[in-house]
Amino acid sequence: MLPYRDSRIVRITLLVFFAIIILYAYYEAQGLLYGPSIDVPEELTVVSEPFIYIEGTAGRISSLTMNGKPIPVTEAGKFREPYLLAKGYNRIVLEASDKYGRTRERAIEILYAPTSTPSVNSENASSTEPTFD
Repeated sequence: MLPYRDSRIVRITLLVFFAIIILYAYYEAQGLLYGPSIDVPEELTVVSEPFIYIEGTAGRISSLTMNGKPIPVTEAGKFREPYLLAKGYNRIVLEASDKYGRTRERAIEILYAPTSTPSVNSENASSTEPTFD
């Protein structure tokens, strides 16, 4: 018989070793288990400016598109893309896909309500031809 066969130190060392292996395997398998993620505000937003930036973070992705157009993502998963709104209700769809072929969608709903537009001066509006003095 070997003297270390029933040693508590060997059992504890093996238990810690296999626990570390299992935790590392879980960490590496997160992409396979959970798929891509997109973090953006999902509530309806009301804005008065037509030009906005769509910002957020995406995790465990290989590509990200906004209304079908690919957008760049930093190594940390952050993105910021400009968008020009139409008057009224706008729906922007972000779609992320991972290297396993799984996809996730998030929709952003924005209501563009422009402030009052400046009126045309009435004396300039009546004259259609330029005047030269």
